[in-house]
Amino acid sequence: MLEGGEDPLFIARRLIRAAVEDIGAADPMSLVLANAAKDTYDFLGSPEGELALAQLAVHLACAPKSNSVYTAFGAARRAARETGSLMPPAHIRNAPTKLMKELGYGKGYAYDHDAEEGFSGQNYFPDGMARPVFYQPKGEGSEARVRERLERWAALRAERKA
Repeated sequence: MLEGGEDPLFIARRLIRAAVEDIGAADPMSLVLANAAKDTYDFLGSPEGELALAQLAVHLACAPKSNSVYTAFGAARRAARETGSLMPPAHIRNAPTKLMKELGYGKGYAYDHDAEEGFSGQNYFPDGMARPVFYQPKGEGSEARVRERLERWAALRAERKA
């Protein structure tokens, strides 16, 4: 692309997009490296800065891939459009006034840091909305650990409801 005359900052933009969309949370440092390569090119210019873009291209090509965040973001946006502006559940609303306290705002709130394993399992989705699962990490790269954590939280949530 460079030899064909493409603007190096356009190449950097496309590489940043790949880091976010195609690699995502499987290798979250890819986004940091992509921005660093763009900044390096911006600082050094050609030809020295082109090596940063080449290094990034190799890193991205070899990185584990996942578009789970990309698809979760789309699903969350669709859910927001479909459900409108539903109110959050009363237990997570602040109750700075007497009336709000009487209405049950804040009642039953569980502070995650005080819960066993730092996880209360409370539902923060609006009342009447089924608890959706937007983010479904793959078992690639860093997402493998995230997936294990989410599975543990699902198990804890199920235990605490039983």
